[in-house]
Amino acid sequence: MELPGGPLDVQDRARAGRRLHRGPQAVPETSLDAYVLAEAAIAAELPAGVLNIVNGGSEIGRHLVSHPHVDKVAFTGSTPAGREIGRVCGELIRPVTLELGGKSAALVLDDADLEQTVGGLATASLLNTGQTCYMSTRILVPGSRYDEYLDAISAMCASLPVGDPMDESVAVGPLASGRHRDRVLSLIERGRTEGGTVTTGGGTPSGVDRGFFVEPTVFAGIDNSATIAREEVFGPVLTVLRYDDVDVAIALANDSSYGLGGTVWTSDPERGVDVARRVETGSFGVNYFNLDWGSPFGGVKASGIGRELGPEGLAAYQNLKSIFLPA
Repeated sequence: MELPGGPLDVQDRARAGRRLHRGPQAVPETSLDAYVLAEAAIAAELPAGVLNIVNGGSEIGRHLVSHPHVDKVAFTGSTPAGREIGRVCGELIRPVTLELGGKSAALVLDDADLEQTVGGLATASLLNTGQTCYMSTRILVPGSRYDEYLDAISAMCASLPVGDPMDESVAVGPLASGRHRDRVLSLIERGRTEGGTVTTGGGTPSGVDRGFFVEPTVFAGIDNSATIAREEVFGPVLTVLRYDDVDVAIALANDSSYGLGGTVWTSDPERGVDVARRVETGSFGVNYFNLDWGSPFGGVKASGIGRELGPEGLAAYQNLKSIFLPA
């Protein structure tokens, strides 16, 4: 059984030959995408009963997680909800995969190309209006280059068109719900009250009178202890943090309860790989980040348990059994 996530777990389950009950969305306002998935399954001639869409509220999700006929649970969503699901599955001794929140870091090294790095961060930090769990929203910049990167990142965010996501010229669309927009705005306000400086954005865009929009926002003047640098915002909000040397940058990247994704930006890929090995995350990109459907994806620490995709994702839906015969 899968709770909200999307095609990642569906692919793993289908390869393993298991029936799938896809449970309610964490955000009820986005439940229609499950029907698009169902339409794709029908178009692919998936046999009836293999994929079952069950929408509703959290009470239905709780029922499915604890149902005696469910063999395995996979959940993609918030860490608090994942903890609750993990407790239930632990009590039932039921296998579970949890792909949870993130607060990933982008480590900009002192040899990084300014234009290429900032261009890459537009996707690695703001894909889907920041509503992607592995976004690199904590941008760590060496003190010697802090001002130029802060200016360039702020200018990049200010230049992104905001509006209707069906318009191909738009880079930043709406948030999932009014409730979530209000949460993001409250975190921005908390960042201000904790001493942060907003260099661009910080509110709702002018000229957009319909939809749950927040301007791409950049914070400076804070450290890694600030709420805006520690909590998952799940929106178009970046923090630009200063560091003195690479060891400090890695320590800052690891100073988080999360460990899902992350990136490093450098003109020396081998140096980037060395940094990547030292950051405590389930996945990491060098001058780039994108999922590879053949490689395992998942987190460490409060970002989850288990892996999706790759051989490891398939193995989560298989049970090993030894049969012994006399020689």
